Amino acid sequence: MAGVRGSGGSVVGVSNTSDDLAGSRGWAAAVLAVAVRPALWFTAIRQVFVLARRGWWHRPPFLPLPDPDYLAFRMQTAYGDPAASPVAAEVVGYLRWCRAWPKVARQPH
Repeated sequence: MAGVRGSGGSVVGVSNTSDDLAGSRGWAAAVLAVAVRPALWFTAIRQVFVLARRGWWHRPPFLPLPDPDYLAFRMQTAYGDPAASPVAAEVVGYLRWCRAWPKVARQPH
């Protein structure tokens, strides 16, 4: 679900502005969408560390954040703008996929 192009050419439903405040709202909505789904908490925490930069504990801000270049690449490929913020429903869908994948991968084909 990458959104729908509005009349002005912008993608409706996707925060694709360089404005820090708007970008923060998009990430906050994604965090809130996960926070209200306890079944996804473990998966979300696991994915934070899976996507974190190597040696994140050695560099300020000492948080397990993804590499900015990787994150920009993912936002570019998903939304067409490296400064985009994820859509909360898509983050939830991604985490559900991450949670289900090990079970699917173990099934005999």
